[in-house]
Amino acid sequence: MQEKMMVADTLAGINGELTRYAGMIAQSENKELKSTLKQMRNACEQSQEELYQIARAKSYYVPAAQATDEEVAHVRSLFTSSTL
Repeated sequence: MQEKMMVADTLAGINGELTRYAGMIAQSENKELKSTLKQMRNACEQSQEELYQIARAKSYYVPAAQATDEEVAHVRSLFTSSTL
């Protein structure tokens, strides 16, 4: 398997883990468990960021163009209005 594919697969797996952590954190009533899950999520996010930086440096990942100020304002207005 090519390195680029391994990096992409790993990033996809990490993103899935982050989604699962978010769900578990939201559903947990136990404060100690919730705190532990948040720590685990934070470590996972750090790993994701490090791998993302490696992927960018090797041109395995090219991010989308930055949103314009108008696009940002439009999305912000969607979340601040009641018409979402």
